[in-house]
Amino acid sequence: MSAPTETYTCRNCDVHTPTTALTWCCPKCGGPWDLETAEPHRPLPQLPALAPRTNSLWRYAEALPPMPCAPAVTLGEGRTPLVPLTDSVAAKLDFLMPTLSFKDRGAVMLAAHALRLARLGLVDRMVADSSGNAGTAVAAYGARAGLPTTVYVPEGTSPKKLDQIRAHGARVVEVEGDREDTASAAREAANAPRTFYASHVHNPYFLQGTKTYVYELWEDLGGRLPDTIVVPVGNGTLLLGAALALAELHAQGLADSRPTLVAVQAEPVSPLSQAFHAGADDLTEPAVPHPTLAEGIAITAPPRAHQILEAVRAAGGTFETVSDDQLRTAQKDLAHRGLFVEPTAAACWAAVRSTPPRPGLTVVPLCGAGAKTGLAR
Repeated sequence: MSAPTETYTCRNCDVHTPTTALTWCCPKCGGPWDLETAEPHRPLPQLPALAPRTNSLWRYAEALPPMPCAPAVTLGEGRTPLVPLTDSVAAKLDFLMPTLSFKDRGAVMLAAHALRLARLGLVDRMVADSSGNAGTAVAAYGARAGLPTTVYVPEGTSPKKLDQIRAHGARVVEVEGDREDTASAAREAANAPRTFYASHVHNPYFLQGTKTYVYELWEDLGGRLPDTIVVPVGNGTLLLGAALALAELHAQGLADSRPTLVAVQAEPVSPLSQAFHAGADDLTEPAVPHPTLAEGIAITAPPRAHQILEAVRAAGGTFETVSDDQLRTAQKDLAHRGLFVEPTAAACWAAVRSTPPRPGLTVVPLCGAGAKTGLAR
């Protein structure tokens, strides 16, 4: 098994380290890693050549880092349906993934990389932290890779999500405190020898998986892109993956225009929205934690805040916030249309319903299944 050719890099400090290293963040500033490839991605073939390929996100192999362990860990993730909600709004049904959330797109990349490191004799376990969906995805793909996995979750995490994590054989550690306390506990555990920190926030392989969301839109729309993509943002992994894919498609000459990116946050916990509308380039201090139905995006201090704000501005986008009442209404409305999703997954539809229609086609992701949480009360 050969070592990866990619390198972790910190865009703030110009620090580089091999991706075989288990250092999960920049040792100089503590920031998240970006991924630097030794060779540029190969161009994607024309649309007709994609048709006979495997019906999963791996059909876009030219756009992904080499992952020799992918066949051992894949569960057929990706290629979710795109269905109309109105004449000008379509929904991408990412809650139809193997573990019922979009997090499978990134988790399969983390598990494939971890298994590669395990086969090199560098890793024998994984740890992760999550408010639920990412932990479930890491647990499932950790099981697929045959790697013992521990998932740290905040106290009060949905019992249904905890059942799902445990069902995959992962050990669950419930942490007193908020989401940041949970992340701190997981990071301490990740410092143990031969432990891979499967962080959906700090590890850039996760973004390599989430970017396939936009590659699928491009293919499903016949080689074009929607005019607007509305994305729920907590740690920003789907938005940053989308921005990455848009840049790659544009660089390959496969997309003539770039969609506007609209980021949606929960009104009670919306530090990025506040920073954006204040004209700030980064967060100056964490938000105060508040209860919200959108627990999956209630992140008080996202580590990639600067990158998220930069990506939204570069795409001519904006931030919008939604209240818990709007989430309840949107979740019920989607359910009445045959689409039962969790409250966090209804955030984008809630935002679209409460603002004037945008020109052209708007796409919203439905990121997590309602079976994970039940109907909001």
